Amino acid sequence: MDNHVVIAGAGPVGLWLAAELHLAGVRATVLEQRTERDERSRALTLHPRTLEVLASRRIQQPFLDEGVPLPGGHFGVLDSRLDFRRLNSTFPYTLALPQARTEELLEAHAADAGARILRGHRVTGFTEHPESVTVTVDGPDGRYELEAAYLAGCDGARSIVRTAAGIDYPGTASTVLGWLGDVVLDRPPAPGFSYFGPQGTLMVVPMPGGIHRLVGITPDDITTDWPGDLTLAELRAKTIAMTGDDFGMRDPAWLSRYGNATRLAAAYRKGRVLLAGDAAHQHFPAGGVGMNVGIQDAANLGWKLAATLHGWAPAGLLDTYHAERHPVGVSLTETSRAQVALMTAFSPQGLSLRGLFSELISTLPQLNDRLANRVSALDVTYPPAGADAHPLIGTRVSGPELLALSRADAYLMVDLTPGAELSALAGSHLRVHHREPGAFGDATAILIRPDGHVAWATDEADAAIRFAKEYAG
Repeated sequence: MDNHVVIAGAGPVGLWLAAELHLAGVRATVLEQRTERDERSRALTLHPRTLEVLASRRIQQPFLDEGVPLPGGHFGVLDSRLDFRRLNSTFPYTLALPQARTEELLEAHAADAGARILRGHRVTGFTEHPESVTVTVDGPDGRYELEAAYLAGCDGARSIVRTAAGIDYPGTASTVLGWLGDVVLDRPPAPGFSYFGPQGTLMVVPMPGGIHRLVGITPDDITTDWPGDLTLAELRAKTIAMTGDDFGMRDPAWLSRYGNATRLAAAYRKGRVLLAGDAAHQHFPAGGVGMNVGIQDAANLGWKLAATLHGWAPAGLLDTYHAERHPVGVSLTETSRAQVALMTAFSPQGLSLRGLFSELISTLPQLNDRLANRVSALDVTYPPAGADAHPLIGTRVSGPELLALSRADAYLMVDLTPGAELSALAGSHLRVHHREPGAFGDATAILIRPDGHVAWATDEADAAIRFAKEYAG
């Protein structure tokens, strides 16, 4: 089998997947139909779990240096914002950073890892064989073919790869139009500003470079008709109608509309074709979670593809990609729909519902924590089969020490026995790190996957030694 993966799409998802594959010793070619990076930045927010993913490859610092940290997020633009400072994460905040800059940093990371990124090359189809896939590409010099072991569709909601694979993409059509404007504000409101009332909903978010993003919906935007492109005059009028002020807006960098069409791929894998990011899930960008979930898709997929191609994967590992990430997509689309319902609740009854929900968030810390963990993806677990499985299996592991030890090409065994008995069992795809007993309850050893989730755990020292010997290679 050719140790080569073709990736359609050089957005954040495709770039992260390419880097993961190369760090694990698998060649990746990224094909992007755009000749230049899109400087418009719909995705603005990096969530805690994504920052943990970046930290697991030791590349988080440039993002932290340039991004604007915000202490929380929102759920449906409710008056009571979610407090992320309560989250159990090395990064208990969201980070505002334009997608264009995020892509630039991720492209440099992928290139440093060795990935080949070709712009102006468009995947048009493929032919699948028993041991490979032939990808057809339109490039600057004409049509050509690439042979690969697998094809990954990271090419957005209109994915050519998904369509060519015949993977269903069921869901609902757009009924609401959101809008955004990246503009200069001479009189910006205080950070965290939002408005909600009968005239609509509005959020103002500071961005690097002296730009602010205004996002919102008004009752007139609950429509299936396309009113044309957003203008600065319309953005100003909508903002004044809600707040009485345009905040001195000028010099728009980007104005855009977008709908709430919500779709989820029926399969994230079909034979030698896999989907990640918007190619697998489309939704209203409530809370800025879409790019984050896509990067986390790629984090789940990359090491599994590499382990499969290198022959050190447990049986059926690649099939677990759909089994683990499709439920995350279900949660994503359901949460997005719920937030759209709250963001368009302009009636007196809707305002009462929002007021009650806001009160509950502000007075029930456990509700704040539940929603904040869900929005930030810190609650994602991959439950194992079997009622007698160790409770740590599938959970996320974080913390600076363990994040710094993570690698794309190996499991990490955390030895919690008193005498560091497992240290001699390290192998090419198994690293061993000793910590004092009690760090993970009664566990004597835990095996952490390259994506930071627990693959196996035991409370018995003998079982840990037997398992480590099986994985040492």
